[in-house]
Amino acid sequence: MDIVLVIKAIIMGVVEGLTEFLPISSTGHLILTEHLLGFAGMEDKMKVFEIVIQAGAMMAVIWEFRARIGLVLSGIFSDPVQQRFALNVLIAFLPAAILGLIFASSIKAHLFAPIPVAAAFIIGGFIILWVEKRAKDNPAVERITSLDQITPVDALKIGIAQAFALIPGTSRSGATIMGSMIFGFSRKVATEFSFFLAIPTLVGATVYSLYKDRALLSMDDVSFFTIGTVSAFISAFLCIRWLLRYIMTHTFVIFAWYRIVFGLIVLITGYYGVIVWAD
Repeated sequence: MDIVLVIKAIIMGVVEGLTEFLPISSTGHLILTEHLLGFAGMEDKMKVFEIVIQAGAMMAVIWEFRARIGLVLSGIFSDPVQQRFALNVLIAFLPAAILGLIFASSIKAHLFAPIPVAAAFIIGGFIILWVEKRAKDNPAVERITSLDQITPVDALKIGIAQAFALIPGTSRSGATIMGSMIFGFSRKVATEFSFFLAIPTLVGATVYSLYKDRALLSMDDVSFFTIGTVSAFISAFLCIRWLLRYIMTHTFVIFAWYRIVFGLIVLITGYYGVIVWAD
């Protein structure tokens, strides 16, 4: 494989891993990075690539939380606590899965472009600022401080919140974490549940994309996809470890301002022709 393509695969994988679990939109960053790196003649294949390398990030979550996942699997038929936890993850997964199947083609056709992504970045940033201000001004709204306190109704609410992340640039983790905080989750529990919810979401997206777009792929793509997936795993693992420590003493405000500034840069550079963001 061409060394330039190897470097591009590594960059895309690192971008995916570093952004998948932060509230800044991995899909949005991948779309922008793809435009900057240039993949002439590979546009359709790159849409599949961007989905598949999420498997690397998903595997990082499984490794980091392998102890709890082991408890769930061992108690799925006997432990009511683990059964409810598994049910909650399934319930939260379904809204985005169902809506994604219905609207995926329309979303890819109209919203997978830099300008809509930049707009979503900015809007999402202001939503994070609002949620964090609300949490600061009304600490009493925090009612769920453990994963085991989540009810199926809570899970459904988070699932509906995650569905907004079908809009590129919104951020799956941002939608689930901010939605959880709005509904009374502590910042720590909101973040942890977002990690667990990522597993079926990313698995489902990867399997569906591979099946739907299998005609675009060939054995020649295996090394390209593998390099991106491994890069995503390594960077995601490091990001997860860092984020779990970060949220113990910090809010998500810095990510809100990052989204707003980054979105404005994309819009301004596009408007003045500094960078030609393809539609």
